[in-house]
Amino acid sequence: MVAPKRMKFGVFMAPFHRVGENPTLALDRDLELLQWLDTLGFDEAWVGEHHSAGWETICSPEVFIATAAERTRHIRLGTGVISLPYHHPYMVANRMVLLDHLTRGRVMLGVGPGALASDAYMLGIDPKRQREMMDESLGVIMRLFTENDPITHKSDWFELHDASLQLKSFQQPHVPVAVASVQSPAGVLLAGKHGASVISLSVPRDLVRKTTLKDQWAIAEESAAEHGKTVSRDNWRLSVGLHLAETRKEAFDDIRVGAGRVVTEYFGNTLGHEVPDVPADQVVDYMSENNQWIVGTPDDCVAGINRLLEASDGFGGLLIRVEDWAPRDKIMRSYELLARYVMPQFQGSLVGIETSNQWAAQIKGDLQINRKAGLQAAADSYVANNSKLD
Repeated sequence: MVAPKRMKFGVFMAPFHRVGENPTLALDRDLELLQWLDTLGFDEAWVGEHHSAGWETICSPEVFIATAAERTRHIRLGTGVISLPYHHPYMVANRMVLLDHLTRGRVMLGVGPGALASDAYMLGIDPKRQREMMDESLGVIMRLFTENDPITHKSDWFELHDASLQLKSFQQPHVPVAVASVQSPAGVLLAGKHGASVISLSVPRDLVRKTTLKDQWAIAEESAAEHGKTVSRDNWRLSVGLHLAETRKEAFDDIRVGAGRVVTEYFGNTLGHEVPDVPADQVVDYMSENNQWIVGTPDDCVAGINRLLEASDGFGGLLIRVEDWAPRDKIMRSYELLARYVMPQFQGSLVGIETSNQWAAQIKGDLQINRKAGLQAAADSYVANNSKLD
């Protein structure tokens, strides 16, 4: 197992907002959350692109990121993800480079084929071609990022004629690129091909796919070697559902209703995905017991991350899937507990503090003798000085 020296912590903001809520206020809560994460010291946030089905309501991650960037100072902001078949690759590259300059290098480009079948249907895109289109588009985007000579490329769905970016990336050598991996091996294959990062958007389970986390990374490494590229575990991120509270009972009670709603109402009833065959109020128990979500106390979270490190042989970043599954104060408190008690365990920030604490405890006896001797000397000096005055 390869544990990073400093694990990155962030969020994957699809986001998920239940149908029936005020959508404007929901977007405000998303922005407010990013401001809170910036204050807490989270490393990054990835913002999704969706156009249908009613729950995931951000249609342009670039516009959302531009807004969020003005309200935050440090947190890095990524597209999680831009669905490449929906866009001309030249425009994707241009918009990201513009954001790169406007944010002074705080943006990342995350790409995917498009997650919602309803989005592709509305746009008249053949689902069988989405991953092929993503591959072609990303290849052109990487050339635009890295080459200075004009590019000509003719496809059956876009064209470039002597094209180049007049504004180059603020970050060097270019805007960081990550590829989403959900159910098929296409994502990790493409990441390896271009030497990009990987975002695994869910923990593999037998009902959904047959590959393990270790299998995913092996595919990425093999693809990278085949194309003369390299991939780094430090830039491999896993996205999981997570909620913390002071006690395990409180954590489960916080999200019992909301977790059941998002899984049954959205993933099951709206999207038609296979979901756990349990009552809605037991979904959180099922997902936690089967290591799909991390729910409990900060100590439970530390144990859960260590299980993921063991199952994957090592990864570099943990992304919490943003959910509206509890009251606002409970959600904000969960992220605070993560930042205060979990993140330091995986970022090396406690080493000096713990060492100093242990050292002081080991010599406390001698230190107390010295302290008391100092106090006695001060007292004796006071008495002696006052007796002379008398």
